[in-house]
Amino acid sequence: MFAAIPFPDISPEIISINLFGMELALRWYAMGYIVGIAIGWQLIKLALRRPQLWRNGPPMQENQLEDLLTYIVIGVIGGGRLGYVLIYKPAEFFANPVDIIRIWDGGLSFHGGFLGVVLAVFLFSRRKNLPLPDLADIIAVAATPAILLVRCANFINAELWGRPTDLPWGVIFPGQAAQSCATLLADCARHPSQLYEAGLEGLLLGTLLILLAFRFNGLKKPWLLTGTFFAGYGFSRFLVEFVRQPDAQFQSVGNELGLALHYNGYGLTMGQTLTFPMIIIGLTVVAIAWRR
Repeated sequence: MFAAIPFPDISPEIISINLFGMELALRWYAMGYIVGIAIGWQLIKLALRRPQLWRNGPPMQENQLEDLLTYIVIGVIGGGRLGYVLIYKPAEFFANPVDIIRIWDGGLSFHGGFLGVVLAVFLFSRRKNLPLPDLADIIAVAATPAILLVRCANFINAELWGRPTDLPWGVIFPGQAAQSCATLLADCARHPSQLYEAGLEGLLLGTLLILLAFRFNGLKKPWLLTGTFFAGYGFSRFLVEFVRQPDAQFQSVGNELGLALHYNGYGLTMGQTLTFPMIIIGLTVVAIAWRR
């Protein structure tokens, strides 16, 4: 027997009420977005109140922040929901299109929400005639609290767990799929890869970006923080992929690791394949911004 941590008994729902026969629930996943956006809002407000942080002064007025927040919330919810529908359950939702708007039942994709925010910031910049590089840089800083909290919510939901491990911090996640590697003598412990991502993509990357923005004049170099975010997020995700449970569609006899691109047992998972360009683009943007 090896040491392992039992999964904490935390309900995915913070509170649930029945309203006119409809069950409405506030989930930790949604709360992660809500609180994360609120913290990000305060970070942007703090930066706007410090003109000395910027090369040509703040890119927008503080009274425009509420409009930006509206764009971001719509981008997160709209992009997150559409991403979930198209990536995870397209046939089910296309058969019942009305269910697409039932976001209270849960189901938001992080990648869809991320793309939704990118589009929202671009449209806000164009419509308000504001400098896109400055907006993108401060949004990069403000995004990390939401990433941290949403990854913690993934852990509470017992989803996106990692590969089996005998390390002492392995977690015994519930469910038949998570316990597929269990034996008669021991439960199956897995890497809490959600918490790894929370620490790398949220806490570590967020701390780096905040220091660059508020202590090392990072906002005076257009696109520097945006490039740092892309490179840091991509590199963090690339590392965690080594311990994340592989996509089932890529697993086969002789390819138990679920490598999407491989040769003689060596290669990259789909997550690594998708994040590798992100790392290259991010580092390139950082190099160009640093030379300006």
